Amino acid sequence: MTQTRSGRSTAAGDKHKLDEAPASPPAKAQRKSSGAKAEKQLTLDESLGVESEVKEEIGNDDNDDDTEEEKADGVAKKKKKSADQSDGTAAEPRNEEDSAVKAHGRGGALPASILEKGIIYFFFRGRIDIEHPEKVDDIARTYIILRPIPLDAKLTDGPIGDAGNSRLIAVPKKKLPRTGKDRWIAFVDKTNASFDQLKKEFLASNDYTTQAGLDRHSPAASPFGEGVYAITTTGRESHLAYFLTLPEKLGDVQTDLGLKEKGSWILSTRNPKYPAPPNVAFPEAPDYPQEIFDEFRSRRWMGTLPKHLIPKAQFLLIGESSGVDQALKADEKDTKATERPIEEMEQLEHEDMERMEHLGKDASEAIFTDLEAQASGYPKLQTTF
Repeated sequence: MTQTRSGRSTAAGDKHKLDEAPASPPAKAQRKSSGAKAEKQLTLDESLGVESEVKEEIGNDDNDDDTEEEKADGVAKKKKKSADQSDGTAAEPRNEEDSAVKAHGRGGALPASILEKGIIYFFFRGRIDIEHPEKVDDIARTYIILRPIPLDAKLTDGPIGDAGNSRLIAVPKKKLPRTGKDRWIAFVDKTNASFDQLKKEFLASNDYTTQAGLDRHSPAASPFGEGVYAITTTGRESHLAYFLTLPEKLGDVQTDLGLKEKGSWILSTRNPKYPAPPNVAFPEAPDYPQEIFDEFRSRRWMGTLPKHLIPKAQFLLIGESSGVDQALKADEKDTKATERPIEEMEQLEHEDMERMEHLGKDASEAIFTDLEAQASGYPKLQTTF
């Protein structure tokens, strides 16, 4: 018998079948055009401006003026506000009969600290004209796709199904935060995105000609992980916790880019009414309703809620060395919950692992089948550069 990451025992012959498929063959990083240097990609490198503002505002600014009664009631209030959002995060699949998502599948009351849950995909895109990155420097940036499901849903066999509610998040820093010292800005590229939109506007490669007449190639997005996630609140902070399903064993790519088998980040939304830190300013601000600005009050940062994650929104990803302990900590005052947050995530991971095993012969096919795309047209999931 062998032991899975979540503590479930399985027979040796039943060990994750998708690991039998080899990773994509290594290929040298090559530029298709050698006539001129490729245009520099936009990066939001950590700067002294970001560091100083983060240290001053994050952790000391959030809810400092709240009374003890308000803090105690904070989780319930955030849960209600999250449920009232209008960005489609609680939507069910358009073709529910063909989806693995079964709404109302959970019995009992879920922990109030879980504001959102769903499937998470990790991708990167090579720099211009680099079709096969062989080191982190060959990557333009990293991306996260969040596909929310109803809070009371469970996963069964089959693809996730397209509810038209996916979010695309760009992490220009390339690597994902690992420790509390890693604090950098991410931004929301798309919300309420359909899988077809993601295929056309994100996953696919793109060939174009610059104003100087040079042919350029932006490679297709490459997957490097898939799993389940939850956005949680502890009343004072918000977290994004994930359990990785694919690949079951981390490779050099996953480690170099900051993925863990189980990990989490603190999330903090930037108030767009204040000037952005150097090098991360956008021409346009997110179109927040007045109620969100009222919740910010005079603060520059606020614990991220799902309703904050709209196009052009900027938020901090702050690494957590402790893994998922803080993000999935049970709220002792939540007397209605019939299970702890960690138990819900373990169950969701188990359901996701079982369904992904049947979606394709290897990890790449399973991921692209889940996103309703043909795996043959996209790069393989890489574990080594």
